[in-house]
Amino acid sequence: MKKHIVCFGDSNTHGYCALTGGRFDETSRWTCLLGQYLGEDYLILEEGLSGRTTCFDDPVHEGLSGLDFIYPCLMSHEPVDLLIIMLGTNDTKERFGVSPACIALGLKRLIAKAASTDCWTDGTPKILVVTPQNIGRAYIDTACAATMGKGCAEKSEMLAEEFRIIAEAMGCDYLDANQLVTAKPNEVDYMHLSEAGHGQLAAGLANYILGLF
Repeated sequence: MKKHIVCFGDSNTHGYCALTGGRFDETSRWTCLLGQYLGEDYLILEEGLSGRTTCFDDPVHEGLSGLDFIYPCLMSHEPVDLLIIMLGTNDTKERFGVSPACIALGLKRLIAKAASTDCWTDGTPKILVVTPQNIGRAYIDTACAATMGKGCAEKSEMLAEEFRIIAEAMGCDYLDANQLVTAKPNEVDYMHLSEAGHGQLAAGLANYILGLF
C-alpha cells in the first residue's frame, strides 16, 4: 500500500493564485509537485481550505476552524502515515485578536486532536508542522488589508519560533517554510506563495520527508 500523506492547510495548500484569483494547476501546486518528487509509493492527499485557522472560529465565514475538521479529515483518509500541518497565516487576522503565542496554542490543540484520532498506520501519529512563509509587510498597502487588518505581517514573523517550541513539545517534526522558500510572496497581496515558491516548498519538503521513511 502507498504511504498516505495528508496536507492540511489553508489557501497556500489549496493553491490560491493571487495573480488570477484562481488556483494553481496540478503542474504548479506544491502538493502535486510533492507527489511527483516522492514518487508512486506515496499518495498525497490535498486538504487545503482558504481562510482555515488552527482552531479559531471566524465570525465572517463558517467552517474554517481546523480543529473542527481535523477528525473527519483524517478518518476519511485512514490509514494516515504522515500529516503535514501548515497553518497560522489566517490566525494573524486582526479580527481574531490573538497573539503569536496564542496562535501557537491553537496549533497545540490541533496537534493533540490529530494525534488522538484513530487513523494512524500502526497506531503511531506522525505529524510534520510547517510554519508558513511570512506575510510581506507591503500587504498593508493592498486591498486585502481591509479584511486582514493591521499587524498581520509582524505576527507572522513571530510564528516560526512559537511553532518550533510547540512542535518539539508535542513530539512533531518541524520545518520553517521561510528556510525552504527563497522566492518572495506574490506582489498582489504579499501573503500567498508565488509559483516559484510552490516549487521550492515542494522540493524542500520532499527532501525532508524521504528521510522520515
